[in-house]
Amino acid sequence: MKQLAYTKPNQHWFFKYKVHHILFWCGYQYVWWVIAIGNPIKAAESIFLTSFFPKYIFYVIVQTLAVCFNLYFLIPRYLEKNKLTEYIIYLALTIICASLLIVPGYYLTAFLSHKTVADLFGNDKNCFYFFITNTFPSTLASMTLGMSIKLTKKWIQTERRQRLLEKEKLETELKFLKYQINPHFLFNTINSIFFLIHKNPHMASDSLAKFSELLRHQLYESNDKLISLDKEISYLKNFIELEKLRQSTQVELTIQADNSDTQHLGIAPFVLMTFVENAFKHVSKHTDKANWIQIGLYLHQKELDVTIANSKSSDTSVQVVHYGGIGLENVKRRLDLLYSDQYTLDIQDETDCFKVKLQLYLSELTQQTTHIPVLTGF
Repeated sequence: MKQLAYTKPNQHWFFKYKVHHILFWCGYQYVWWVIAIGNPIKAAESIFLTSFFPKYIFYVIVQTLAVCFNLYFLIPRYLEKNKLTEYIIYLALTIICASLLIVPGYYLTAFLSHKTVADLFGNDKNCFYFFITNTFPSTLASMTLGMSIKLTKKWIQTERRQRLLEKEKLETELKFLKYQINPHFLFNTINSIFFLIHKNPHMASDSLAKFSELLRHQLYESNDKLISLDKEISYLKNFIELEKLRQSTQVELTIQADNSDTQHLGIAPFVLMTFVENAFKHVSKHTDKANWIQIGLYLHQKELDVTIANSKSSDTSVQVVHYGGIGLENVKRRLDLLYSDQYTLDIQDETDCFKVKLQLYLSELTQQTTHIPVLTGF
């Protein structure tokens, strides 16, 4: 069986061979020289125009190698595999060895200056002094800085990856919640048409056309995160027509919508659908008084106010009021995910009615112009 190996895209040689590390540590050592001398120009002259250049080079090369050895060998091989004791030991040995290797740079600098180490750096200066006061603290600082940059970069990458995973999980959850609503609705609609076939074939044909329009909306127009508000209202209009035909009791239905130009306003598909469906599902079945459903849609600039109320029987399950049904739970979860703090939802359980009040702050759609129709004739 062949195995496919993943290869990284071709990197520029500047990064492939870690040349950027050398430039970084050159700049890092130069900054310390500037701090020690107090003048950036004099620091540059001291490094490049005097015999102190070998000392500078020793610091740059040795500490660059030590940092890279730690980042690309010790950390992956020991630290990332939870071999903490081994890592600390090898890291300490690396710092000590690197510090010792920098010390000859002082002697080479003195040699090229045709002076003794005592004359150039002071009578009390020797290799032990250079190691304790100069090379070891400097190497320790360089290793710490290198590890800090590496760990910070890895933390940023982990956070970015975590955000992508959360975004993917969120999108998956939203799709799941959206399509979990649809089977219940489709089941009710098919049943409605089935009853009409025997009762009124002409009306069944008209209902089938509406049902086809609903399916087209679900399959082709609701895959986006946002759809135009007028499409969502048209979808509700068709659904209400079908539900009215199925109801065996008299239902008084009132829908009012402001005749406002929505411009480019969009809404998440099926957000309003569950509340309307729930109203039909739990409307009262009184025989001695009216059974009613009232739906109001009002648009104020970008704020959509929705009120859905239905009469209810006294034995209506309290479970429905507290989001007991899957549909209400899902739509509440979708509102939390999609609109966060840009919506308010109030569900009221009164003696003879069940009322839902929803306020949504809508977003604008690009390259679309929508219009809210006045829904009348119900």
